[in-house]
Amino acid sequence: MKIVARTGVPELAMVYIAEDEQGRRLEFAESVEPPYPRDEKWVNIISTLWGCPIQCRFCDAGLQYKGKVSADTMLAQLDALVDVRYPDKRIPCVKWKIQFARMGEPAFNRDVVTVLRQLPERYSAPGLLPSVSTVGPKGCKKFFNELLLVKRELYPDRFQFQFSLHSTDLDERQHLIPAPTMIFAEMADYGERIYGGVGRKVTLNFALGVGITVDPKELRRFFSPDAFLIKLTPMNPTIRASENGYVDESDPALRLKMKAEDFRNVGYEVIESIGELEENAIGSNCGQYLARLGESHLTIGNAYSYSGRILSSNDL
Repeated sequence: MKIVARTGVPELAMVYIAEDEQGRRLEFAESVEPPYPRDEKWVNIISTLWGCPIQCRFCDAGLQYKGKVSADTMLAQLDALVDVRYPDKRIPCVKWKIQFARMGEPAFNRDVVTVLRQLPERYSAPGLLPSVSTVGPKGCKKFFNELLLVKRELYPDRFQFQFSLHSTDLDERQHLIPAPTMIFAEMADYGERIYGGVGRKVTLNFALGVGITVDPKELRRFFSPDAFLIKLTPMNPTIRASENGYVDESDPALRLKMKAEDFRNVGYEVIESIGELEENAIGSNCGQYLARLGESHLTIGNAYSYSGRILSSNDL
């Protein structure tokens, strides 16, 4: 794996583009979350697939699909990020969050579990916090069973598992995420098991987009607030989300706060995650994929507008 480009702001977020010997390209990223400094929270976001076959209607990473990323290449992405900041592989951060979420649905690649098993021995990182986010595709029973085991064995109280739901209307969700997925009852059952009353509750994530149905009372029928919490984010201004009319150009923060209150009224703990607008410009937020720019002629406000200067190691 060879890094062919990088862009961003070292003090906030960086996106790296890498290429393998077959000419396939993937992206991985790092970021901090102001006001927290890097030694308190450092986020690494790596790819698990070369593209993604699902092609969600709000995500730019589904441009094309060229296979699964090997465990070695997933670890190479992490090593590339770690070596810049902590070349001795001792990561002193209070929270080092590794998200398997840049490109690809992780449930399609069982090597994600292989990587999870290797992380505690590969790095000296007391703050290690793996994070697996999935749309819950059907046909991945072995992956989910193996993930449940590795969570219980190695990360009983330091693991973040997330179902990305985005809509509470099943037909609408099928349109947003055009792949066969678990129904809510199946997700609730698995979520209860992977939570097991220990550590972090399972996250139910909604990227609030224009015209998308999010009904807290409908969700409450399946998911108990004892085991699940809600994470709300504005729909990131990706090219695909903008093409499909999901990006809120008015005041997404206000809409998010109103929806958060609706969820709290039915008993849920809610995380309101707005993030830094500059990350939209850099392209480091979830669902954004720099390579998509090559085929699009769209101009999106506040998105992908960073100058894109290729940075050398002396800049970092």
